[in-house]
This record gives sequence, C-alpha cells and structure tokens, in this order.
Amino acid sequence: MRLLLLCLTACGGLAPGQDGSPPLSFNRSVRPILAETCFPCHGPDGGTRQADLRLDRREDAFSRLPSGNRAVVPGDPDASTLMARLRHHDVAERMPPASSHRTISPEDIDTLERWIREGANWEPHWAFIPPQRPAVPAVADRAQLRSPIDAFVTARLERMGIRPSPQADRHTLARRLAVDLTGLPPAPEDVATLTDDAAYTAYVDRLLASPHFGERLAVFWLDLVRYADTSGYHGDQPISFWPYRDWVIKAFNEGLPFDQFTEAQLAGDLLPEPTRDQLVASGYNHLNQKTSEGGAQDKEYLAIYRADRVRTAASVWMGVTLGCAQCHDHKFDPFTAEDFYSFAAIFEDINEKGYYAGSNWSPTMPVPSADQSARIAALDAQVKETEGTLNRDTEELRAARASWAAEQRSLILARSTPVLGPWSSSGPYFAKNFNEAYATPFDPEKGADVPWTPRPAWKDGVVHNTLKGDNAATYLRRTITVDADQTTTLSLGSDDAIKVWIDGREVFKRKVTRGAQPDQDKVQVELLRGEHELLMKIANGAGGYGFYFRLVRDGPPNAVVEALRAEPSRRTPAQRDTIAAHYRTVAPALAAVRAELKALRDRLTKTRAAIPTTLISRAMTPRPVKVLHRGDWQDESGPVVQPRGPSILADITANGDRTTRLDLARWLTSGRHPLTARVFVNRLWRLFFGTGLSRTVENLGTQGEWPVDQDLLDWLAVEFVDSGWDVKHMIRLMVNSTTYRRSSQPRPDLAVTDPENRSHARQSTWRLDAEFVRDQALVAAALLNRDIGGPSSKPYQPAGYWRELNFPKRVYKHDTTLGKQHRRGLYTWWQRSFLHPSLKAFDAPPREECTAARPRSNTPLQALVLLNDPSYVEAARALADRVLGQAASSDAERLALLYRYTLARTPKPAEEAALLTLLATQRQRFEQHPDAARSLTDVGLSPRETGHSITDHAAWTQVARAILNLHEVITRS
Repeated sequence: MRLLLLCLTACGGLAPGQDGSPPLSFNRSVRPILAETCFPCHGPDGGTRQADLRLDRREDAFSRLPSGNRAVVPGDPDASTLMARLRHHDVAERMPPASSHRTISPEDIDTLERWIREGANWEPHWAFIPPQRPAVPAVADRAQLRSPIDAFVTARLERMGIRPSPQADRHTLARRLAVDLTGLPPAPEDVATLTDDAAYTAYVDRLLASPHFGERLAVFWLDLVRYADTSGYHGDQPISFWPYRDWVIKAFNEGLPFDQFTEAQLAGDLLPEPTRDQLVASGYNHLNQKTSEGGAQDKEYLAIYRADRVRTAASVWMGVTLGCAQCHDHKFDPFTAEDFYSFAAIFEDINEKGYYAGSNWSPTMPVPSADQSARIAALDAQVKETEGTLNRDTEELRAARASWAAEQRSLILARSTPVLGPWSSSGPYFAKNFNEAYATPFDPEKGADVPWTPRPAWKDGVVHNTLKGDNAATYLRRTITVDADQTTTLSLGSDDAIKVWIDGREVFKRKVTRGAQPDQDKVQVELLRGEHELLMKIANGAGGYGFYFRLVRDGPPNAVVEALRAEPSRRTPAQRDTIAAHYRTVAPALAAVRAELKALRDRLTKTRAAIPTTLISRAMTPRPVKVLHRGDWQDESGPVVQPRGPSILADITANGDRTTRLDLARWLTSGRHPLTARVFVNRLWRLFFGTGLSRTVENLGTQGEWPVDQDLLDWLAVEFVDSGWDVKHMIRLMVNSTTYRRSSQPRPDLAVTDPENRSHARQSTWRLDAEFVRDQALVAAALLNRDIGGPSSKPYQPAGYWRELNFPKRVYKHDTTLGKQHRRGLYTWWQRSFLHPSLKAFDAPPREECTAARPRSNTPLQALVLLNDPSYVEAARALADRVLGQAASSDAERLALLYRYTLARTPKPAEEAALLTLLATQRQRFEQHPDAARSLTDVGLSPRETGHSITDHAAWTQVARAILNLHEVITRS
C-alpha cells in the first residue's frame, strides 16, 4: 500500500498526508480542486462571478469580504469562510451549491483545510512561470544512464521503489525506431545491424537523415494546423494547399530551427525580402475553413475565421484554450475576452475575405517545381531567339513590305463600310457609374483588369470567343453614347430577357441569369456606337455593367489603317514602325517563323498554366477589432482593442507602432515565453513514449494535467531553447535514451502500481496512426511509391461515398496510375467533410479544428477495413505474388519470407502451424471455386505475375490478408 501511495503521489494523484511530510504544493494539490469546484462561480469570468469573490487570485482570496470575513486566513482554517461554507451543515448554505451540479469530496475538503493550516502558500499556475533548467538528479543505478532524461526517470523510479524493465530485443528496437522516425517499417537487414550502442545511434542518425523523417513529423504537425485539401464549409470545395504540406516536410527534413519554422508560418510575408519557401509557409494563416456559399455574410465569416485563428495559434504554440474567452472571460484560466480580441487583432492585417465568391481563393502564388522552372527558362530563351529572327529586317523583307503596303493602301482608299464581326462580351464590372466601368483597362489578349473573366457571347446558338483585336482597348476609351436610329429596336422581356434587332433582324438575345429584385432598378439596355463598331451596355440596379461588342473583322487594326492611308513619303517614323510590325504578322516569308514562335509560346503558356499555386499571406491595412459582446459579430458596441498577447504573460516587444505577426512569432520563440518550448517538447514526448509528460498535450492551463515530472519537462524545454530550437537534437536525446529503449512487455507489478505506465518503467505500445497503417501494407507488398511531395492522391474509395457532396456535385475518381495510387497515406486527398473512410476508421481527424492528440480506438470496423479495403486486398495480393516469386522449397519457407517482409522476423511455431492450416483450407476452396480465385487476384491496378497458378496465388493472398490484419503489424511496441 505504501508503494501505491508513493506512485500516485509522484504521478500527480494523492498528496501525502502523513505528519512530517512536505507542505502541499498549491499548484499540484490545491489549484486543481479550486479550478474544478470553485472557479466557475468565483474565478476569472466576471460575467458569472458570484458574491464579488475571486479565488483564482491570491490578493482576492485573502482580502476581506463585505461581511468583514476573509475566504482564506493563512494558518487558520476555522477563521476561513471558505472552509465554513464547504462544511456548512445547512445544505442551502453549503458550497458548492446544488444548482451548480458540482460536488467536492471529503478528501478534497481535507486537502484544502490542510493547505490553509500550512500557511496557504500560493503559486502562479506552473505553466505560466518561465522554465528554469533544474539540476540533473543523482541516481544509484548509473547503468541506466545514457542521457540526462534517464537520470530524471531513474531518480523517480528509485523514489517509487520500481525497477525498470530491461532493454527490448533488437528486432523490436529496429521496428520501433523506424516506425517512430519515418512511419515505415524497417528493412529486414536493418535488424541484424543493431549489435551495440554505436550501431544503434548510427541507425538513429540514418533514420533522422531519411527524407521519410519529414513525412512522419509532418503528419503530427498537419493535425495541429488543420491542413486539408478542401475548404470545409458548405460545398467543401478544393483548395490548392499541398505546397504548404511539402514545405513542412522539407523544413523537418532540413532541420529548420523551430523559431524560424514558427516565423515563416505566422509571418513569412513580413520577413525582409521573403523567399518563396517563406511565402509558401505563410499559407498557414489561410488553413482555416472558408466559405463560398452564396448569401454568406462577409463580416460574419471574418469573425468566424478570427476566432478559429485564435483557437489554433493559442493551441499550437501555447497549449492553452484562449478560444474559450471569445464570448466571456475564461472560467478557469486568467484570460479575458479583451485578451482574446487583442490576440486576434495581431492577425487582422491578413488579406482575406469572409465570403469567397465562386471559390475564388486568394491571394495565391505560383509554385513551380525545379523542372518547371528549368523548362520555362529554356522556352523563354527559345522564344526570345525566335522573336529576334522574326524582327530581323532584311532587304527582301523590306521590298515585300513596300509592295504589300501599296496594295493595302489602294484597298483601304476604295473601301466603304467595314463588316462587323460577331458579338463578344466582357464584364461584369461593379462600378459606381458607367464611365468608370468602360474606362476599366482592357487587354485584348488577357481580358479586363478585374477579378472576373470576360464572358463568351451568344449568336445563333453558337458561343463565340471573348473580345479579340488590337482596337479593343482604344474602343473602350473612345465610345460615346448616341441616340439609336430608327432601324434599331431594343426589347426587354419581363425583367429576365434581352433581345436586339438591327434592320429588322434579331442580332442578339440573352437570358439574364437574375432578374431585377423588388429593391433594384429594372435591367436597362442601351445601344452605343463607335465609328466602325457597335456596343451594347447592360446595367442593373446592383451596380453591375456588362459590354457586348461587334468589331471590325475584315482589315488591319485601326492604327495600321491610319498609317497606310498616309502618303508613303509623308509617314512618320512611328507609322512606318506600325506598318513594319504588322507586316511581320502576315508576311508569307515569315510564316514558318511565326508558326514556330506560336508553338513555343503555346508550350510556354501550357507550362506556366500547369504550375501549381498555393494560398499565401499578404499584409494589408489592419482591420479594426472590437470586443464582441458574447461573441456576437453584429454587436459593435464593444471597445476597439490594440494587438497584444494575453496580459498574464510577458508583453510582446513590438518593433513598430503596432504589434505584428512577426513580433508574435519572435515573442513565442524568444526563450522567455513560458509555454512554447514546454508545449512542443511535451508533444514530442507523446510521439515517442505514448503519453505526454502532461497527458493533456492540448492544454497546459489550469484544467490540464500536472506533469508527472515537471523537472524533466522543464529541463527538456530549456534544452530545446538552448539547442537553438533544434527539433532533431531533441528527438535524438529522447530515442537514444535508455528509457526509450526499454521493453514494452506488460508486467504484473506495474499493472497494480502504474497501470498507465506514467512512471516510464517500461515502454508503451499503441496502434499506428491511420496513414502509417496503410504504409505498412504497401511496403510489405513492395508497392509503395516513395516519392516525396506533390499533389494529393486519391486511393480506392467506396462508390457513392461522395453522393451528398454538393455545390458542385462531385464523383470521386480514384487515381488510375500505379505511382499515384500507391503513395504514402500522408498524401491522401483530405476532404474535410468526407474524410477517406479508411483514414476515418483509424481515427484520423477531419482537420476542421486543431488536433493535438488523435484518439486511439480499437474497433471491429478496423479489422473489416484491413480485410476488405481494396488497398489492403491489393497489397495482400501483391505480397503473395512477391512471396511466390521467390525460390523456396516449401510452404514453410514461403511463410518465413512473408513474415520477413511484413514484420522483419520469423514466425513462431504456433503462428506457423495456424497459417499453414489456413493455406491448406484456402487452396482446397479455390480449387473448387476458380472464379472466386480470379476475382480475388484481380483486385487493384498492379499487374499480377503469371508464373504461378491462380489457386496458389489466391490461397497465399488469404494468408497475407490474415497477416496484414495482425495486431503486431499495425501496432508500435
């Protein structure tokens, strides 16, 4: 019993109560009781505070109440009103009141009484005190020491009287390291190399240098920042974000220090002369869910995004629930609503919209690959060289041009009215007036200088291309309004259709997509004329203007015509240049050069069009932020706040008049911030030991768990800062330790004294993350595409799973090339509202919100996925092919190969007997049902080897399915 009490004390449970024991720790033993029982009514939230009593601050808890009494009188429980109300005989007077639906145990009341009797010592919450490096403790069992980590853990075990487990066998260590550091199983030959400490550390270094290390760490980080391939809200439309994901992989692989990693994401665009990588990283600020739903209120969604951004940033870097202060002061932590909105104001310079019409996500930046950049540079050089050839003037070209110019001049002087081309259109332009709209710059090749693409026009049921021609921009500037003549008729039908007749013939009709609303003017149509052109203006009461054009199609552009009209001897140099430039576009002798130039430009256009884009941050004039009463975005009665961090923490040092995102990033990683380093190393500890030193990796606030060893957590936090925020250094410290290398085998004694393994007397075991479960199968089957980065892939998925996905309707189409189909799980298309069902079954989050720790479930559905998902059936089939393709003298030898490929070990006798029996029964079954054998071995895209029988292949596929479903395959031990 004494051993149990010691264990619980060290793990943050019972406080010692024996005479002569150390005084109670306020933070460890008292604050949790007050936070759970008293703070909801007597804590930070002034909106729910009762009786003007605060128990979350020392000065308030110890001061006199209006009655003259004090809630806490240090050293005198009998004089403390707190104790009197907790023990009151009258239920109506006893605290906490029944209406609060909270209770306090007699043991907790005793703890509070003892704390007061001992003097009521007070401490700020431990996580808000900057960490100091504690001394590394001395231990008796020095054989355990490979790292300072071991000293802290061993000292605690010695205090608790618990012996540590021995080191795991090298097969287990090889698999543990490979899965923990890369998410992939070890190569079978790696197991044999782990013969001593030097070989072990060398293996660690090889894994940390692997490009797959960055992929493994990225899964953890992408959960935190809620990375996805879609917008989340409403239609959950696609957004190109994968360049950000690839940057995260690259940053971890290259060992980018965590302070720079933080700066790039929060404020890459604010860095001096930011690199492309830093701008890509700044896309972090746009990873929130977004809406393109028609009718959405821009202001409402900006408020939604603001709150999301506060929740995420505060959780990712500080591990606190600052988001709880959106509607009122925090009920447990010392964060006010003003803190929430002041923190939000730091991000209000981000150029974003609340409502993204047409899923027009912005701002974006092209992100060419090295190959694309090289191809563009080469094509640019070829284009310039060919343009030089085209522009080179020769004697022959000058003579031909003179002859052509003379012929064209004669035609122009003899011509009467030019012929008008088909109708084309541009717009809509949302302008204050018509003059402003038609003065909008218009490039004949690129279209209007507005966010809308010019629309095609309709004539005789045919869709024509949008406005072309050199005179388009000039025409927009020179058009004047004139009265329509008697031969022109305009018809407006019931507010929703427009028809135009000229000379008694209908030349245009268009159904307006939206009629005039009751509060709008009627749609208006006006015919405008130029010298050789017609323009129709369409306007509605919403301020939108559209233009429909008919242009001259039967001669050179106006500027060329004007130059040709002039006598050759009187032409100005500019006119001669105009004629020469145009002639190069029609000269028969240059046709081949023009064709070559067009082909090169087309290739260049296609290459540039294929360049991926990603959302990035762009600073703008910051929007003002007010405290929203109860979080109501329509209530603007609150005060305007200035950007700053939570007041309980040290002030952010601003380098200018206003605190910026860059100031925030540098404050978080300044080394004096009490939370950032603790939060990150606590999460790393969870990755390699199963549970954080504080279990609540998402919350180190007062509602979070006290660390099982705060000295160890603080030592790691300070070491992280002092290492230059070196992530690989911290991981190397953890995985090289004796504590990490211990066996994870359960022990009867620990099942009693430490059932959750918080003492770290042994290693922990847990099911792999969803992405890595699939990776194991693909590696065993030799199917895995190990390429790093690139667009997300679409593995097999049940038909109809997306049937409810609308705006627009979409049908999921899995990738049909082996390279894309067999990519790592990390690269699976992340549809927030319809997450891939295999990922969902294994607890992957939809990433609608920051996820610091995935749940770990064990359900029959997971076994069904492993047995029936086409990805796993195909992997089992390919694994069977792989085994049958090897030289082996018996089924037992083939089974040994199968185990080697999946688990890097040989089967145990009982496993061998059971699986060989399964093999025999399946052979018999498929001999009787060859169609079933063919159906099974045809699953998936990968080709089937034809050197062995269908029956054998199907039978071995069943054995492989059973093995891929083993607990050991999907579990880290």
